[in-house]
Amino acid sequence: MSSSVVYSDSWCRLRRDEIERADGSRGTYAVMERDTFALIIPAEGGGFHLVEEYRHPLGRRGWSFPQGAFPKGQTGTPEDLARAELAQETGLRAKGLTRLGVLAVAHGMANQYGEHWLATELTQGEPDLEPEELGLRHAWVGRDEFESMIGDGRIVDGSTLAGYALLLMAERRGEVTLPLPAAERTGRRRPRPG
Repeated sequence: MSSSVVYSDSWCRLRRDEIERADGSRGTYAVMERDTFALIIPAEGGGFHLVEEYRHPLGRRGWSFPQGAFPKGQTGTPEDLARAELAQETGLRAKGLTRLGVLAVAHGMANQYGEHWLATELTQGEPDLEPEELGLRHAWVGRDEFESMIGDGRIVDGSTLAGYALLLMAERRGEVTLPLPAAERTGRRRPRPG
């Protein structure tokens, strides 16, 4: 019926739509417009590289896989975005990059999609954080610890969980195989924390 922009900035736009439902009744619907983002699962040695940063809407810090969108005015391919976000937030460069899938983020309130990628054969470089990312931390965690972090609330990001689900499905189908820990490649087991 009609649509108006309520708010707009460099990263998003809030739109108010006047709608008519299937039964003929009328109402309003708020829609958050955001560009597609890339989420990257950097896998190495039986675990993953994560980032921890303050998330203003939640009022807390949280761990997640690296993710982000192109700044306004910048464009490129989805793979370009994945490589740029990985390098920017962690300093990591990936020789191997496998697309795991595309998912809607919050389909009841936003038009944003996330492209989910698996990054392997990693080399470390210097991160190049944006001003909003100052204070971001980067750490590697083993797969068991990653799953514990989901269980105890250190990871609450839905896109990180969705990316992990896509990874598990790709592994089950035999489409991807994650790099093993060095100890397993050589037949030795890594000691567990006491």
